[in-house]
Amino acid sequence: MPRFAYTAIDTSGSLVEGISKAETIASARAALLAQDLYPTKLAEKRGLLQFEITKEKVKKKELMHFTRQLAVFVRAGIPITSALETIGDETQDTALRRAITAMVEELRNGGTLSAAAAKHPQVFPNYYVGILQSAELTGRLDETLDSLAAYLNREIETRAKVVNALSYPAVVMVMAVVTVIILAGYVLPKFKPLFTELNADLPLPTRMLLGVASLFSTYVYIPGLVIMLVIGAVVWMMKSATGRRVKDRLVLRIPVIKGIIEYAILERFCRILGAMVRAGVPLPDGMQTTTEATSNAVYRERLTVAREEMMKGAGFSAPLAATELFPGAAKQMFKVGEETGTLDEQLVAASEYFDTELEVRIKRFTTMFEPLMIIGVGLMVGFVAVALVSAMYGVLGGVKDGA
Repeated sequence: MPRFAYTAIDTSGSLVEGISKAETIASARAALLAQDLYPTKLAEKRGLLQFEITKEKVKKKELMHFTRQLAVFVRAGIPITSALETIGDETQDTALRRAITAMVEELRNGGTLSAAAAKHPQVFPNYYVGILQSAELTGRLDETLDSLAAYLNREIETRAKVVNALSYPAVVMVMAVVTVIILAGYVLPKFKPLFTELNADLPLPTRMLLGVASLFSTYVYIPGLVIMLVIGAVVWMMKSATGRRVKDRLVLRIPVIKGIIEYAILERFCRILGAMVRAGVPLPDGMQTTTEATSNAVYRERLTVAREEMMKGAGFSAPLAATELFPGAAKQMFKVGEETGTLDEQLVAASEYFDTELEVRIKRFTTMFEPLMIIGVGLMVGFVAVALVSAMYGVLGGVKDGA
């Protein structure tokens, strides 16, 4: 059962410290109140063996629910510390609950909400903290939290669209490869002794498949080495800075998929920057935070150059147009927003434009790719079937000739 370290005030006004066992932090607080102890500090106490190998990250869906709940509490006039305590008691995410508990302590010690959130980067991204800072200055915290929750919801939906579009082809491709490996690596080699004994004249497709099958029997170290190299390349592309840069460049050169990735990145860029500008974040700061939040190295490098040009006085729309990352419609929106002072509105409009185009590209991709995958799988399996059938006919022909 989890243990919670607490500091509380008893009926005489004295501070009391101790450990309470309970299923949840809410149960621990209720147990202390039942003992006439009013907790001022309550946090989960972890054992010596309960260490973290990696930093715990909070899912965007959990952060979105937290943001939406906090907006409701703030709009109702409930103190932020009380709101955070209530949300923390109800949340099931351990990392988020710990972060909220630490934020409550920070606020009680005179800190601000944005400063408390900034101490937990594994939970709150940089753009989230930047928007909170501006909201605290403008006094529009509830509206800003609603905007943040809406943005996080849109990001979750966009990511789900991209993942769903790419998952089906990946599954079909894996199934096709597994099918061919089973037929060529297990089924066909069973007939090899028969072919050798009858001295059959095998057709070219059968000889090709037998050559592939020998890789999984006689020369098994070759496919093993290839698999290890592939895994090593994937790890290198995911873990190292150089590898991630290579991966990001390669992704942007794949036909059709390139368009989906590009518009997903641009939609996220415009939506984050629009939310930050609307919250009152200075444009250079917003550009820096948004650029750092961009997942693709190619886009990040070009947007960094654009920000440097902005800092030199080149304006907003011209440096972004020079990156050649944005289509003509978006460039026009940026220019209009810069000239009319409605940049936040134009950025939101641009993000909606990219979102619509992203849906169109995803539908086009799935509509085009499904029949291509079916044809490809059919050709692969058909080739194996033809190789087996033609080999049987070759064997029968050899037997007849021998008779």
